[in-house]
Amino acid sequence: MLVREKSGPLPAIDEEQRPRERLLHSGADTLSDRDLLAVLLGSGIPGCNVFKLADVVLTSLEETRFQSDPRRLLLIPGMGPAKVSQLTAALELARRVLAPRNYRVRHPSDVLPLLQHYADRPQEHFIVITLNGAHEVITVRVVSIGLVNRTLVHPREIFADAIKDRAVAVICAHNHPSGKTHPSNEDHAVTRSLQEAGDILGIRLLDHIVFAGAEHYSFLENDEL
Repeated sequence: MLVREKSGPLPAIDEEQRPRERLLHSGADTLSDRDLLAVLLGSGIPGCNVFKLADVVLTSLEETRFQSDPRRLLLIPGMGPAKVSQLTAALELARRVLAPRNYRVRHPSDVLPLLQHYADRPQEHFIVITLNGAHEVITVRVVSIGLVNRTLVHPREIFADAIKDRAVAVICAHNHPSGKTHPSNEDHAVTRSLQEAGDILGIRLLDHIVFAGAEHYSFLENDEL
């Protein structure tokens, strides 16, 4: 729930930190998800600047796996019909035009562009990429958001959507907010559990990738799968 601060003038945002100016100067790919949302939203409300509003909206979208529901968004203070309509239309256009379908994965590193925007998140995000028989991406989903350095994952969450997608294989990945990519004992245990479940279901676990910043650790590349 969004908690409003005491009303008053909004603090000035340094020109170089304004997302719109940074987008025009450095390109959209240099902005975080939060900053891209701030550009779409345009402004905040008294006591809650556009960055704080973007944080709340991003959390809401992540909870629904970016399946935007206008009615849900309208419940957020500061999200009126104009903002909600603009955001919903942008997300739908992205799904139609920029969805990663037919993106073929030949090496573990090929999936990194699909994951990189999660690298700066303060919590672990466990992501599943479902693939068809040609190892083309069907969809990319966040299936779990955990506490710092800990994500609770069960095979049923991983493979439920894979079965629905009629996937032949999956690649799992999660970020490490600590900045270190070496897998933990829990990461190894989760990987073994997912591999065993995938073997039973006939949906192969191709890789489990741990990423942080520009670095990554691939279980496949390290001969652990």
